[in-house]
Amino acid sequence: MTTVRIPEDWPATEEQARAVQDELREHVILGEPGPPPGTGRVTGVDVAYDDERDVVAAAAVVLDASSLEVVAEATAVGRVSFPYVPGLLAFREIPTVLAALDALPCPPGLVVCDGYGLAHPRRFGLAGHLGVLTGLPTIGVAKNPFTFTYDDPDIPRGSSSPLLAGSEEVGRALRTRDAVKPVFVSVGHRVTLDNACAHTLALTPAYRLPETTRRADALCREALRRTYST
Repeated sequence: MTTVRIPEDWPATEEQARAVQDELREHVILGEPGPPPGTGRVTGVDVAYDDERDVVAAAAVVLDASSLEVVAEATAVGRVSFPYVPGLLAFREIPTVLAALDALPCPPGLVVCDGYGLAHPRRFGLAGHLGVLTGLPTIGVAKNPFTFTYDDPDIPRGSSSPLLAGSEEVGRALRTRDAVKPVFVSVGHRVTLDNACAHTLALTPAYRLPETTRRADALCREALRRTYST
């Protein structure tokens, strides 16, 4: 497990954080297709918080994309690096998530975030932020639609509908299980929306949420428990 310090130049105010978003958002690449689903490696990242101690634990779990077997995993624990502000949540998590990714013994391939990419009020959620900082292809798969609207997809698995900000499609509501609430997929960096949805379906053979998210969620919670078990 890696222990993380908050970087000295990390934003301390909302104004500073939004300025960083504005600068980095210009570097998001939306024109690349991304790796084919079911090939290479795919990595899930997730975080867990201990609000009383102001601590966050991050996990990165690498899966073989064809078998969904775990190839490698790493965790990191650090201080929460920014106050809770809707639209700026990435600044609370990024240093610890980056440390977990850096601790992996192999390249992560596509990174799947439990959150948002383009489907973000400033069009720059965690998946986009992480993608620009690392250069890796990234997507966001969220549990709820945030502030955006959508029509309920058809009942069968694989059905989808646009996730809309007014008339702009910022992602898709994607049904990963028959008649079960959809997940909300958006592009982060270097992946198309069609490909992001295809990856999400490949990662959900048995449950609503991707295996990447399920395993990273369990691992970061365990890392937080281990940190204070002694």
